[in-house]
Amino acid sequence: MQRAWKRVKANKGAAGVDGLDIGQTKEHLKRAWPTIRRQLMEGTYRPLPARRVGIPKADGSERELGIPTVTDRLVQQALLQVLQPLIDPTFSEHSHGFRPGRRARDAVLAAQQYVQEGYRVVVDVDLSKFFDRVSHDILIDRLKKRVPDPGVIRLVRAYLNAGMMDGGVVVERVEGTPQGGPLSPLLANVLLDEVDRELERRGHRFARYADDCNVYVRSQKSGERVMTPLKRLYDKLHLKINESKSAVASVFGRKFLGYARWLTRNGEVGRAVSGKALETFKQRIRQLTRRTDGCSIAEVVEKLRSYVPGWKACFGLAQTPRVWRGLDEWMRRRMRVLHLKHWRRGKTIYRELLKLGATPRIAQSVAALSHRWWHNSLTALHHVLTIDYFDRLGMPHLS
Repeated sequence: MQRAWKRVKANKGAAGVDGLDIGQTKEHLKRAWPTIRRQLMEGTYRPLPARRVGIPKADGSERELGIPTVTDRLVQQALLQVLQPLIDPTFSEHSHGFRPGRRARDAVLAAQQYVQEGYRVVVDVDLSKFFDRVSHDILIDRLKKRVPDPGVIRLVRAYLNAGMMDGGVVVERVEGTPQGGPLSPLLANVLLDEVDRELERRGHRFARYADDCNVYVRSQKSGERVMTPLKRLYDKLHLKINESKSAVASVFGRKFLGYARWLTRNGEVGRAVSGKALETFKQRIRQLTRRTDGCSIAEVVEKLRSYVPGWKACFGLAQTPRVWRGLDEWMRRRMRVLHLKHWRRGKTIYRELLKLGATPRIAQSVAALSHRWWHNSLTALHHVLTIDYFDRLGMPHLS
């Protein structure tokens, strides 16, 4: 429990339906823990409903998160620490999501290896609202086969049945493992391992990360033959395939975990960030560098430092140095515009540029066109607000 508390505390996170944050829960547990412990041991513990949070997606829909209370996250984390070492070694080697020592980059590299070997048609399966549609009965049945302990099964069932609070109303659920709790990823892998094993039995080459699964074959006909039994497997688990997003197609027209591929002149398969992922990144940078937010330059740089390195870590496998340099130049240009917006008037622009070491001629040329921010950011201003200047501010970069 102490190890679990350290992990929950490190993850931070918002309060659940009880309104208690990390610090308040710590004080609450000093008084309530003996009772909670007894209920857990006797099998009478009942978790509170998760707090529903909707996260907007690029297509206008929402990803539903269920935020358990800090106390319930603590109990789930402790349960995870016991179950994961028992269950994880039984999973397929082709499963890379939410597992110790495995990352999305492992799935991307495995997929690229298959493509390099000549398997250049992909059976790309997209599950519709997977975490919202997991059947509790089927999941519990699969879990019992791995953990024949009635007390553990009863506690997991209690979490699945806890429901979701939305607008002050508790909505009971008979399906779904809402994202937001520590246990959900492990339970998802328990359910989907059945599909992995069947694909292995048939000798297919595939990579799966959570509910994203790609099977690689040599021809369109082979792909169509794979898609049919895949649909039957998912139907058996009461999971629905999103027909509009799933397809049998060339790997060079599809993306996997935000990556696209292309074929180089010497026949090698290259990796690039997909257009959709790039646009999402640029949209986020636009939000962080808005001229109307009233944030200081230092505050904007700090926001960029909290976002850009994480995004870079996700897409560090991309073999596109020219794209990285272009994005860096674009971010610096937006920051130059932000400087001009803060200085506003021509006289202020002239004075501040002289302080930064600009020649009177450059300072005057920028000040004379004081409201042509985007134009100035690309012409004279880049000689003053240089790469070194932004490095001194601590601004992150991709290249």
